[in-house]
Amino acid sequence: MRIALIFALTFAVSCKADETARAYGAGDSTWSLVEIDGQPFAATATLRFPETGKIDGQGPCNGFSGTMSVPYPWFKTGPLRATRRACPALADETRYFTALQDMTLIEVLGDVMILKNEKGREMMFRAAD
Repeated sequence: MRIALIFALTFAVSCKADETARAYGAGDSTWSLVEIDGQPFAATATLRFPETGKIDGQGPCNGFSGTMSVPYPWFKTGPLRATRRACPALADETRYFTALQDMTLIEVLGDVMILKNEKGREMMFRAAD
């Protein structure tokens, strides 16, 4: 009995709850980029939180993935890994990836997700599903 209790306590202490944006409503959707800095984003770009500590999505040209493990409401990506296809919207993709890596805060309000930073930059996404 004592061994079972010690195992149960050890297991409970070692388990970590998900404190990332995924657990606060961001994990249930594919998010479509609508605006960067108040300007409509005409190209198609998405962001997902497929599992704790991971992000992925689709830029206007390439799929990407990366890490994101800071607690909500903070937002900070690790290096993004993307495929390397060229397309006419490559400038839009560069703008998307640069803005995404510049964001430091996240807010999820129903079907709207806002990423922002202390410089006043902002990205607005809407849930696509």
